Amino acid sequence: MSVFISGATGFIAKHIIQQLLEQNYKVIGSARSEAKCVDLKQKFNNNPNLYMVVVPDISELDAFDEAFDIHGSEVKYVLHTASPFTFDVTDFEKDLLIPARNGTLGILRSIKKFSSSTVERFVITSSFAAMFDLHNLDNDNITFNEESWNPDDWNSCQRNARAAYCGSKKVAEETAWNFYDNYKSLLKLEMTSVNAVCVFGPQMFDSDVANHLNTSCEYINSALHSTTDKFPPYVSGRYIDVRDVAKAHIYAFQKENTIGKRLILSEGNFNTQDILNYLNEDFSVLKGRICVGTPNDGVEHSSFGAKTDNHKTKEVLGFKFIDLKQTVDDTAVQILKHEGRL
Repeated sequence: MSVFISGATGFIAKHIIQQLLEQNYKVIGSARSEAKCVDLKQKFNNNPNLYMVVVPDISELDAFDEAFDIHGSEVKYVLHTASPFTFDVTDFEKDLLIPARNGTLGILRSIKKFSSSTVERFVITSSFAAMFDLHNLDNDNITFNEESWNPDDWNSCQRNARAAYCGSKKVAEETAWNFYDNYKSLLKLEMTSVNAVCVFGPQMFDSDVANHLNTSCEYINSALHSTTDKFPPYVSGRYIDVRDVAKAHIYAFQKENTIGKRLILSEGNFNTQDILNYLNEDFSVLKGRICVGTPNDGVEHSSFGAKTDNHKTKEVLGFKFIDLKQTVDDTAVQILKHEGRL
């Protein structure tokens, strides 16, 4: 039996595929074009256990029908990672909300239509954005946990790009849980959501390193390419390493204690200053060339603002997450080697 993974060319998805292939699973991945399918297969050395299918537009509710009509009888696990992740949009419904909702509803409908007797577990790549309240991130009296939900709805989230992205993650996950609740008595399907915070870590392939990286890794990339007289774009939040997120997706369908759970993938706080601190401390090639900032302004070990309590997730998964130093260093090493500086 196979694992179907939507959005197979994504940052997280590539790491999931690598770990699945290492465990000898057969993987069927979807991508938006034949060229992307061919490229990904080549990156995995045309591994015979990796098969790719084209799903051009997840906004179409029947987008996954053909893939499941052809391959549905051999699929036992579905990992739905495909969803838009960008803040550079102006049409929030078209670019974020509709593809997030329809992609989720569409793949679940295709499972129900073609694979109701074979698919046993469904894992959705959600986000911590589906859990937190943007208006209360600085509130010391608030704690977010596995039961928390973003209070925005379809309309209220469309006030700006960031809120719309966060709203799209809530809409997608809520759509999945509603479908699960409505049809779990008719299907053998069990569901888990993986809700990650800001995802750092190296690209799966060195060839994926570029001048501009995916949204979360760009925070490290921009700090690495800062200058002594200019502080890089400031960001703060919580972090997790991509390799842990990938591992959690696999545990989510392998373990019985994950059924019906929302898993918060988070290891701690960070801000741009924390990233600069590790880059300056750990890489002599960068020292004196990049911004130093104000080292004491790091927040890695602070408790300012809303808290995140994911002890239940850590108990369920049972493995130790990668810390900030390692995820920053591993990301930087890959970039610096790609640029010929290490």
